[in-house]
Amino acid sequence: MIVSVTLSTLGFGFVLFGFSSAGSRGWDDTLVLATIVIGIASLVLFSVRQLRSSDPFLNLRVFNNKIFTMTSFINIIVTMMLYADMILLPMYLQTGRGFSAVDSGLLLLPGALVNAVLSPIVGKLYDRFGAKPLFIIGLIFVIPSMWVVTSLTAATTFTFLMIRTIFLRIGLSFITMPLSTAGLNALPIDLINHGTAVNNTVRQIAGAVGTAVVITIYSSKATLYAGDLAAQGITENIKSLTSIFAASKAYYFMTILAILAMVLTFLTPLKKPTPVIEQIEEFEQ
Repeated sequence: MIVSVTLSTLGFGFVLFGFSSAGSRGWDDTLVLATIVIGIASLVLFSVRQLRSSDPFLNLRVFNNKIFTMTSFINIIVTMMLYADMILLPMYLQTGRGFSAVDSGLLLLPGALVNAVLSPIVGKLYDRFGAKPLFIIGLIFVIPSMWVVTSLTAATTFTFLMIRTIFLRIGLSFITMPLSTAGLNALPIDLINHGTAVNNTVRQIAGAVGTAVVITIYSSKATLYAGDLAAQGITENIKSLTSIFAASKAYYFMTILAILAMVLTFLTPLKKPTPVIEQIEEFEQ
């Protein structure tokens, strides 16, 4: 148990630190590369140990279940999009457009309220129709919400961005709760606790990875565009112009992620949820 705890702490800790630092320090930074390599090596050892153990600290056999595995992949993509958008949109607003941090928060507030209102409604819809229809509806909102901000300009209005964010949050409301529930419902009752732990871990890693990747794309595009502007003799408002351009390009990556999530949704054999009483009866048998 002590060895498993040590390996998991080192593995997840170093991976999260490495990816979280990559956006600011760069992927070629020695510390970033070292922590990611050590973290991955520790996680490999941890995984091997858990699979061989008769009483694992974290039962990775949950991934033997196809539905749980597929929903975990979708979970990774959705979490990456969520974290990336929460980082990227304020950067565009504050660096590219000169809005304050308060303005950025106010822009995100209506979407968060809509999310809170929809959560109980989505729960009832899940009980009636199952996860797949809700995923599809959610992604129908998410994909256009990502696509429309791939052409951001200095004239893009605050109202437009607020409405777009509300649509994004509507889409995510139809995905996030059913996603976790569908994956856990596919597991036997004795593995649900392990599935919950795996889901939480996956979300943390996906958030760090998504943030690191989108910051890397943003930074590289900003640097490239700044060089192009300098070559053209443009010296005014370079920081603002490069931020707007880089944010737009980074949203292409997020649009691709949303489309990939839609493809995985169609490939996932999701069914209507089984009532809890039936799951208990199956477990007792």
